[in-house]
Amino acid sequence: MMKKFKLHSIVDESQLNSIKELAEEIWPSTYSPILSNGQISYMMDLMYSERALQEQLENGVLFYLVLFNDKEVGYTAVEPNYKDGDQLYIHKLYILPQLQGIGLGKSVIESIAEIAKKKKLSCISLNVNRYNKALYFYEKLGFKIEKEEDIDIGNNYYMNDYVMQKKV
Repeated sequence: MMKKFKLHSIVDESQLNSIKELAEEIWPSTYSPILSNGQISYMMDLMYSERALQEQLENGVLFYLVLFNDKEVGYTAVEPNYKDGDQLYIHKLYILPQLQGIGLGKSVIESIAEIAKKKKLSCISLNVNRYNKALYFYEKLGFKIEKEEDIDIGNNYYMNDYVMQKKV
């Protein structure tokens, strides 16, 4: 079944609209159980506006569309040498809710690990909301909690996260 999985690299900003459209579909169902609608809306604008996505691309974030049966079903965004460290940082990893649990996320993580190895980086790191059910997915794949972080993102909103890491 996973032969139908593919990561498609986004190399220019004209392709970023696919990421925005997927986020608009995935984010509300992912975060409505743990964040207010106001915070979800604020964060969508902060991270997924056309301007924000272009800035991320210009600052070295690598975007990939997750394809399944040649359809766009998710996305990921990673940054090599994050904060000048020996790590590949996962900024985003989202799969459509109806396709979660069939191995796509695991395949994405395996692909990200290969990217890290090719770039000779020693680990993958990410932040995950402390109340996000994805926490268990990451733990199952070998990520360990390194620390807790409360990040002020403005407008009296905070991201209450765990920082997680996995060796590659």
